[in-house]
Amino acid sequence: MEKLVRLNKGRLTNVLARIRLKEWALKALSLCLAVFLWYFVVGEDQVDINISVPIEALNLPADLVISNQYKKDIEASIRGPRSIIQELRNQNITRPVNLSKAVPGTMVIKNEADSIPFPNGITVLRLQPANTTLLIDKLIQKDFPIHPVIEGEPMAGYTLTGVKLKPETLMVSGPKNILDAHLALKTYVINLDGLSHSTTLQVQLNLSPEMLNLIGETIVSVEITVAERMLKKTVRGIPVNVRDADVPVKTVPGTVSGLMEMTLTGAWLGTLTPLTFTFTCLGSGIFFAPTEALNSMTSSGVSRIRFSGISASTATVPGTVLTGTSVSRTLTGIPRTVFFSIRSA
Repeated sequence: MEKLVRLNKGRLTNVLARIRLKEWALKALSLCLAVFLWYFVVGEDQVDINISVPIEALNLPADLVISNQYKKDIEASIRGPRSIIQELRNQNITRPVNLSKAVPGTMVIKNEADSIPFPNGITVLRLQPANTTLLIDKLIQKDFPIHPVIEGEPMAGYTLTGVKLKPETLMVSGPKNILDAHLALKTYVINLDGLSHSTTLQVQLNLSPEMLNLIGETIVSVEITVAERMLKKTVRGIPVNVRDADVPVKTVPGTVSGLMEMTLTGAWLGTLTPLTFTFTCLGSGIFFAPTEALNSMTSSGVSRIRFSGISASTATVPGTVLTGTSVSRTLTGIPRTVFFSIRSA
């Protein structure tokens, strides 16, 4: 019996010895790991650097917009082991800002050490700015008319007759307070000095910094129409004569007037008034005034006006009346005399 007890006691002692050996091995391993971690985290060279951390706006409602120009980066001074700092340079660290509950108005965001997800082992020394202010506004659309800004005068003898823009309006999307502050968009100055012909220009819009930030540099097409300046003159008392008639014919009116315009090159353009005439036969005979007859106005031997509406008429007694109205036509020259030709049978 004693022999059995001694045998079991020996076995128990061996088991306990093996357990103690394993415990010491685990303790030694733990100590080594602790020393390694201490060296890795504390014993490694500590580095201080400044980095720029972008502000990332998240979850902003679709009908809202940030309307102010705010600093979009935070300057962070941090300290940490050299190896972590080197890894940090390759990571896209941002300062997230959750705007899911944003409403129109002013929102002040505090930039604190725990607001930026730096890895373990990094100590934040300073953040600049400490606060970020956001102005939240309604997002709207507005159609702006575009106004050309003109200065100067065309060449002598020419005048500006028209300015047309393409497009004439521009739809802009942006914060309500910025768009409401503008009634129209304007171009940069268009100088007309010395212009003697019509032309089309590509002109940039002159935008405020806020509008420039919304739509960027914008160019419109401007069609400028220039024409010769006309010198107006009224010529009165131009005599009206009837020829080719076998008997006397009375014409009413006996004179006409011409409204003439002269261009820089000296060409005269104009029209006659009135355009309705009455011819009264003062003798007996048969007279024909066919619709196709050439009742012409001679202007310096070059211009003519064809008349319509004169019906064929015959008469054997004095007093036959023929009437007609001229077709509107532009003259090229100052008329000296107006001739009507009336044939008789």
